[in-house]
Amino acid sequence: MTFKLWSIGRHPAQEAVPVWRLMSFDDLRVLELYEVLRLRSEVFVVEQQCVYQDMDGFDGQAMHLLGVQGGELQAYARCFAPGVKFAEATIGRVLVRKSARATGLGHTLMEQAILATGQVWGPQAIRIGAQAHLAGFYARHGFKDVGKPFVEDGIAHLEMLREA
Repeated sequence: MTFKLWSIGRHPAQEAVPVWRLMSFDDLRVLELYEVLRLRSEVFVVEQQCVYQDMDGFDGQAMHLLGVQGGELQAYARCFAPGVKFAEATIGRVLVRKSARATGLGHTLMEQAILATGQVWGPQAIRIGAQAHLAGFYARHGFKDVGKPFVEDGIAHLEMLREA
């Protein structure tokens, strides 16, 4: 599967499926970066009522996966090379806009993120820090709890690993 190019606000409102774009931080356009940060804040800060430093200094080292539908950012994840956050590659800041949840878009996002990680860094293990209540979601994508629970920003998390 290949990643298609798009720009926020420049696609027909009738898109039946999301269009995916994988890009480095330096390749994000200003409007795209703004939409990414706005949606991350909407989900992780406002919706989850969690005050934390979202802009953590790692965005510049990530590949950013954006899913747009109807000209609006609907899904997002950050992908990292091995050695940046864990010894293995990792996927984080996984989110779907609230109005697009329960549509299967989250599962499509994870499939695309796993695919993107393999395309950029080759097939390999992926380690994530998952919110504990989403363990079943990630398990559907081959991630297994490795028995290292932790609390981050007041939210219970699990370290999970997907073998290569």
